[in-house]
Amino acid sequence: MADVSKLVEARLRSAFGEPDARASVTFLGTERIEVLRFLEADAAGEGGIVRYATLGMSAAPMTDPAAVLADPELGPRAELLLSVRLGAAETDQVLRPLAVLAASPQVEGVVVAPGASLDVGEPLWPGAQFTSVLVAEPGGLVEDLELEAPLDPVRFLPLLPMTANEAAWKRARGAAALEERWLRHGTDLRDPLRGGVPLTD
Repeated sequence: MADVSKLVEARLRSAFGEPDARASVTFLGTERIEVLRFLEADAAGEGGIVRYATLGMSAAPMTDPAAVLADPELGPRAELLLSVRLGAAETDQVLRPLAVLAASPQVEGVVVAPGASLDVGEPLWPGAQFTSVLVAEPGGLVEDLELEAPLDPVRFLPLLPMTANEAAWKRARGAAALEERWLRHGTDLRDPLRGGVPLTD
């Protein structure tokens, strides 16, 4: 399983360069989860992009909670990615919430997939209006990492922070409708201090 994490870290480095910081969190009964921080090459001061990526979530496959027995090899694998603008908020405080989300398949039997909502129950960082995230489609930032058969590839899933009202609206209307509304209003989803998108026409 350690080999999977090494391959994942190599893929992240090839996409984003060398991480400038990393932190690790271990939850009772789970493997260690690390969170790596990457700065864009031109992120000089406030306004650049900082990316946080989990490492360790994909070491084991995610298992359908309805399954009687967990297969130690077969099943979807993923890591989480969060991109925010640098300097406007204490976004490094997101490291533990990200690790909690990455550990949720091991701890709670959750299968994390595009379109899902994940809630940490507290602000993602100090002053944030977001306690939950929308899991977006993979492939835009980091390509899937193919593993030797019969293992499923590792998918790198972007996380889009949601306000409480956006999360409630998404539950009622669906992920595609919320993403369309963000797009229509030109919402900067990387702004750590943004307010919610208008939800009425």
